[in-house]
Amino acid sequence: MKRKKIGILTAGGDCPGLNAVIRGIVKHAIIDYDIETVGFLDGFKGLILDHNIKLDFDSVSNILNLGGTILGSSNRDNPFDFYYNNEQDKPIDVSDKAIEIYKKHNLSALICIGGDGTLSIGYKLSQRGLNIVGVPKTIDNDVHGTDQTFGFDSALSTATFAIDKIRTTAESHHRIMVVELMGRTAGWLTLHSGIASGSDIILLPEIDFDIDKICEETLIRNKKGRMYSIICIAEGSKQKNSNVVVQDQWNKRTGIIRLGGIGITLSQKIEKITGIESRVAILGHTQRGGSPTPFDRVLATRYAYKALTLVEKNIFGVTVCLRGASIEYFPLEKVANNPRLVPMDSELIKIAKSLGVSFGI
Repeated sequence: MKRKKIGILTAGGDCPGLNAVIRGIVKHAIIDYDIETVGFLDGFKGLILDHNIKLDFDSVSNILNLGGTILGSSNRDNPFDFYYNNEQDKPIDVSDKAIEIYKKHNLSALICIGGDGTLSIGYKLSQRGLNIVGVPKTIDNDVHGTDQTFGFDSALSTATFAIDKIRTTAESHHRIMVVELMGRTAGWLTLHSGIASGSDIILLPEIDFDIDKICEETLIRNKKGRMYSIICIAEGSKQKNSNVVVQDQWNKRTGIIRLGGIGITLSQKIEKITGIESRVAILGHTQRGGSPTPFDRVLATRYAYKALTLVEKNIFGVTVCLRGASIEYFPLEKVANNPRLVPMDSELIKIAKSLGVSFGI
C-alpha cells in the first residue's frame, strides 16, 4: 500500500510558534501514522511553483524554540491573484497550477498555517476540491472561531515587557510616552498588553479616539501629581473623523496599505496641545520575532496534533481552534474574510475602565 503524503505551508506574516507547529505535525505524522510530509516554501508561492522540501525528523529537530519558520512565508502570493514579478500589471488566477502541484505530489491533505488571509485562501482551495485543514496563527489574535491564535501570547509578552521598560523613562523624565503596537483592524494585542503593563490610555482600531479627551486625561493626571502617562495605541487606530495613518499606499501585490505612524502623529498633537513633553516608541516587527513563549509552544503543538488527527479522520475544510481549554475545529467558510474584532461590550474593556484606563472617548 502506497504511503500517505501530506503538505504543509506557512503563509502571511511570521510569528513565534510556526516552527513548533511544523515540528508537531511532522513528528506526529511519522510516529503515529507513518505519513510522509512535504513542506512548500514561502507560503502559497511554493505550492504554485513547486518549491518544496522533504520534512523528516532531521529537518524538524531542535526547532521548537525557534522564531520564524523554516519553510519561509509570504503575504503576497495569493494563487487566485498572483504576480510572478513586480513588472506584471495585473494579477492572474493560477489556482489551477496550485491544484496541479497538489495532485502531482498525490497529497491526501494540505495543512495551511496562517491568519485570516491564509485561511481565506485555504477555504477557496477547499471549494476547488482540495483537502484543506487550517491552523490559526497571528499576533493580532483576530481569527474568527478560536479563542486564541498561537503567536499572540509571545507578542503580548514582548509588548508588555517593552512597555515596562518605557515606563521607567517616562517616569524619570515626566513625559508622555506613546507606544505604537501592531494591529490593523483588531486591538486584542494592544488591549491585553495595555492592561498587562498598566498603561493609562489604550487606543484601539475599533474605537475612534477624541484627541481632546486624551489631552484632558493627561492634564488631569499631572494635576494629581502623576507627572507621566503611558499611552498604548494600535497602528490601525484613528482619530474621530480622520483616516488611518499609513506609511505606504495600497500595494498591488498584497492588496493592502502599510500602516504605521499614528504614534508619531498622536505624540506631536498631544505635546502641542498640552505643552507636556511627549515621545513615541514604535515596537514594529519586534513583536513578531523571537522565541515563542512556553504557552505558545504548547498551544502550537496541540494544534499540530489536532490538525493531523482531522486529516486521519478525513475531516477537511476546517481549521483547528481553541475553545475554552479544548482544541476543536471550526468551518473555514466561517473564518474566511471575517476577522474577529474586539467587541464594544468586551469584559476586558469594562475591567480596564474600572481601573481608570481611558479609551480616548
